[in-house]
Amino acid sequence: MEYVYAALILSETGEEINEDNVTAVLEAAGVDVEESRVKALVAALEDVDIEEAIETAAAAPAAGASAGAAGGSADEAEADDGDDEAEEEAADEAAADDDDEDDDEGSGEGLGELFG
Repeated sequence: MEYVYAALILSETGEEINEDNVTAVLEAAGVDVEESRVKALVAALEDVDIEEAIETAAAAPAAGASAGAAGGSADEAEADDGDDEAEEEAADEAAADDDDEDDDEGSGEGLGELFG
C-alpha cells in the first residue's frame, strides 16, 4: 500500500510519477523498496489521471457500500448509474483495492495482485 501512497504524494506535490521519484519517497519513509513493484506501479499509472480518479472515487463510496451490502460490486453499481467510462475505471480501481484487502485470491490482473 505504501507504493500507492508514494504515487499519491508525488501527484499531490506535482512531481512526475517515475521510478526514481517513487523510490526516493519510499526510501525517505524507511521502506525496503522492491524495484519490480516500483516498475509495475509506474507502468500501471502511466495513462491514469490520478486527480480525476480521486474525484470520481470520492463520489462513489455510497454506491459502492450499498452495492457491496447487497452482494453486488461497486463497478456493477457504477455501470448501472451511467455510461461514463472514467467513472467505470475509477470504480474498477476501487473494487480492486477492496478485493485486495478482502481476498488474497484473484485473477492475477491489476494493481491489487501486484501489491497484495
